[in-house]
Amino acid sequence: MSNQAIRMIDLFAGCGGMTAGFVREGFVPALAVEWNLYAAATYAANFGADHVIAGDIADVTKDRIPTADLIIGGPPCQGFSNLGSKDINDPRNQLWKEYVRFITHAQPKVFVIENVDRFMKSSEFALLNQEADGGMLKDYKLSFNILNAADYGVAQRRKRAIVIGSRVGKIPLPRPTHAKDPGLDPDLTPWLTTADRIKDLPKNPDTTELPDSSIEFFDKKMQGIFKGLDLHVGRQPTERSLERYNHIPPGGGRFNLPDHLLSPCWRKKKTGTTDVMGRMQWDSPSLTIRTEFFKPEKGQYLHPQWDETDPSNRVNRPITHLEAALLQDFSPGYQWCGSKVEIARQIGNAVPVGLAQALAKHIKKYL
Repeated sequence: MSNQAIRMIDLFAGCGGMTAGFVREGFVPALAVEWNLYAAATYAANFGADHVIAGDIADVTKDRIPTADLIIGGPPCQGFSNLGSKDINDPRNQLWKEYVRFITHAQPKVFVIENVDRFMKSSEFALLNQEADGGMLKDYKLSFNILNAADYGVAQRRKRAIVIGSRVGKIPLPRPTHAKDPGLDPDLTPWLTTADRIKDLPKNPDTTELPDSSIEFFDKKMQGIFKGLDLHVGRQPTERSLERYNHIPPGGGRFNLPDHLLSPCWRKKKTGTTDVMGRMQWDSPSLTIRTEFFKPEKGQYLHPQWDETDPSNRVNRPITHLEAALLQDFSPGYQWCGSKVEIARQIGNAVPVGLAQALAKHIKKYL
């Protein structure tokens, strides 16, 4: 089977991070389903709207499900509580039921599930194993583990649960290509760093707003399309926030703040949440890029530039949308639709493109 012939379906596709990685390896999108209109529009802007269903996966009738060699996606989980029922027909498992329904109709040779690391301890994961053990997925052999995106060439320490289901023989998880300390292993290269991805961008964004432009997707007018420096938008921090930022060195956080700059909740909470109000480091990967990366109080999202002796040589701001997208391994030319908040949500929820590409390159050998 040639690379060009490997057809895939992306469920819960988001803005297309996972598809982007697989397309880099020659996979061809046959269908994408995403209920969030703005994320679906971003996906469509990059890969075409003709195969995108922007709506509820439960409304997709079987006649609209094509055959495919591969299904990828990350069905949302219901809070990872220990549900009493492991029944796929339990209403709380509706989205998982839909994912399995697509597998039974499309009959892919392989499926890939990506999710948060605690997925491995969830009832949904137990349900998946149950279906593979004599249930609707009995023809598929499962491999699974928690992978760190930094180990696969992404400049971000982001741990994700990955499951590969295969009916063409068990497919192991791909071996890491990068390491924090490769030592003498010739097969490994050092982790990529924030500097590798964002050091050449302007230190001070020119604006706090996206350009004034709009486009229509799926019969709805929305903001877009934006790419590259369009997304390099700053914020307008308060003087108090700037004073806080100025105390925090690379790798530091709220514990570097003097008492008079601590919020009441931080003053009471003496331990934990160590990455809050944190500053990135040039020579390390970033920590996980979440949906509110533009708020330093939510994590280690301050720009890494900081000079201990020269305050004028510090960049006291959170990372921009463009910097966050690059740390998620999107290309600078990736196209985005929606408001600043909507695009931030898309970026934070995405699968790092490089991790998806590593999976694609590995799986391709088995197809």
